[in-house]
Amino acid sequence: MSKRKPRFRRGRTLQRAVTLKRPVPAAPRPAAPVIDFRGVSMVHRSGALGLDRATFAIGRGELAFLAGRAGAGKSTVMRLLTREFTPSGGTVLVAGRDLSLIARDALSAYRRNLGLVRHDSTLMSDRSVQDQIVDALRLTGASRSERAGWAGEILQLTGLPRRADSLPDELTPGEYRRVCIARAFAGRPPLLLADEPTRELDHETSIGILRLLYRINRTGTTVLVATRDRELVGKLRRRVIELDRGDVVNDLAPGIAADDESTREFAARVRGAKADPELDPAAARAASAVRLARALHRDPNRPG
Repeated sequence: MSKRKPRFRRGRTLQRAVTLKRPVPAAPRPAAPVIDFRGVSMVHRSGALGLDRATFAIGRGELAFLAGRAGAGKSTVMRLLTREFTPSGGTVLVAGRDLSLIARDALSAYRRNLGLVRHDSTLMSDRSVQDQIVDALRLTGASRSERAGWAGEILQLTGLPRRADSLPDELTPGEYRRVCIARAFAGRPPLLLADEPTRELDHETSIGILRLLYRINRTGTTVLVATRDRELVGKLRRRVIELDRGDVVNDLAPGIAADDESTREFAARVRGAKADPELDPAAARAASAVRLARALHRDPNRPG
């Protein structure tokens, strides 16, 4: 009678071999930039050159500025990001996704994850400030109770709680622009695009608008701002991508300010003044930052 071979011998041998050969841990993969332009060119139908092989990337949670004169290519960048334009050459990626591959019927879903403010953005003339924000929240699919709660939070964030019942023609130019920004931020987008948000505003009002965008950025939203005001942007100590006739001629981050800088300190530094500690105590700054981050940061389970 022949001897029976041990069962699963081969399996045990393979198991020992695998056990002895320890796996090498994989290196952590860097997170994909939120915005990634790779050699992007844009030639308009008129034949005008919008961008010429522009290459730059903007990371998650960054506050960055596109600076340049009229016609430099800033608005072309914005319209490529909203997929109003498709590039003549190169690749535009948002969160690792090639925008040229998004089907037309999926564009609405993509754009719902963007906040967009232009200098000529308009409000509905017959709706109050609060109603403008509630209507924007309705488009995101928020429930009635969520809309009511969020509208109040956003009014606080934008410094407009006393203007909740005002109509657009009762607002100052700066307040009008703030409401446009509040409406764009209503859906807690992971990416906010602001195209010339300080255009035609005086210096002090412009600082207030930039301070608001900085406050939004501190909640975790990536913010890209296009502006002609190179002098003002130079004081911000934030990333500046300078465009000239479609070329990226500078990409600088001179002396990035500390992450825990308060919005009052941010505005005071832009003015060239020192923040008043009595108006902005450290404890209040810390509490405000924590409260805003908890209340306004987008759902971590939400895609994008």
